[in-house]
Amino acid sequence: MTQTGKRRALAMFSGGLDSMIAIKLMVDQGIEVIALHIKIGFGGTKDVSEVMKQRAEMAGAEFKIVDVREEYIQNILFDPVHGYGKNFNPCIDCHGYMFKIAKAMMPELGASFIFTGEVIGQRPMSQRHDAMKQVAKLADDKEEKLIVRPMSAKLMEETTPELEGWIDREKLLDISGRSRERQLAMAEAYGWEDYESPGGGCLLTESHYSDRIKEFISFDTFEVEDIELLKFGRHFRLPDGAKLAVGRDKEDNEGLQAIQSDKYITIKLPIGGPFSLLSADASSEDRALAAKLAITYARSSAEESYDVEVGDERVTVSPFAEKKEAQQYFFNAK
Repeated sequence: MTQTGKRRALAMFSGGLDSMIAIKLMVDQGIEVIALHIKIGFGGTKDVSEVMKQRAEMAGAEFKIVDVREEYIQNILFDPVHGYGKNFNPCIDCHGYMFKIAKAMMPELGASFIFTGEVIGQRPMSQRHDAMKQVAKLADDKEEKLIVRPMSAKLMEETTPELEGWIDREKLLDISGRSRERQLAMAEAYGWEDYESPGGGCLLTESHYSDRIKEFISFDTFEVEDIELLKFGRHFRLPDGAKLAVGRDKEDNEGLQAIQSDKYITIKLPIGGPFSLLSADASSEDRALAAKLAITYARSSAEESYDVEVGDERVTVSPFAEKKEAQQYFFNAK
């Protein structure tokens, strides 16, 4: 119990509508909630932490982020016990890992149990009865039963918080399947207008991003900064093995500029054009080609030569006469 006399719980918070409703169901039962966002880095191209904080507070919870990107790459991403989904998503291991982190944090945060906005049958890999049992085992919660799923609780075995009377099972829900009709109706009843659109998800479930990871690890060690690199730009693999990312638009340019890493050097153009990053250990041949590729996507003329800054070097190049000549170096460029 907290100093206010209320019992506290940790919500596994994605920022989506289901997790907001789950929080509201707990808050309405007098539970003090900390909305815990476990940051693995694959949630999208924009920093939505402030938006998530606002949504958590809208539902009645305090907001907290825990950054586990490095540990996630080392422990889960490339060696999941339960394998991958359709693409590069180790959903069951990922969920178990997140719950295990939250469970370890319960004592310091004064929490009695954990809950989530998961709905049975909503996602094919991680939100099935058997998958949820596997998650509980991975989180060391098979015996204690401290994980509650308020959205589908009436369709599931009773948990310790229900059996002990910390929460009223009759005030929990029995939602299943992929339809969001009930959730949307509840959001309207609560007067909520700002919530994540249905169908949002993890980049690891997308073939485009997953293919970039698979290609990347065949040449290099995947690290935290590479999570962001693979989100933005046209990607090239140069003849001597260097990685080149060339921005396509304002969002790409800003995303690449935000990456601070000794693994990459910048390419600066003398005219208007994209921002680019290149492997810092690129050979002189790859550096010259990278400059040529970058200037090709600028407002350049094939008849002109340009002094391009590649890291701390200056390279004089002309663009390809046609962009299709650059396509031989593309990897997963869209």
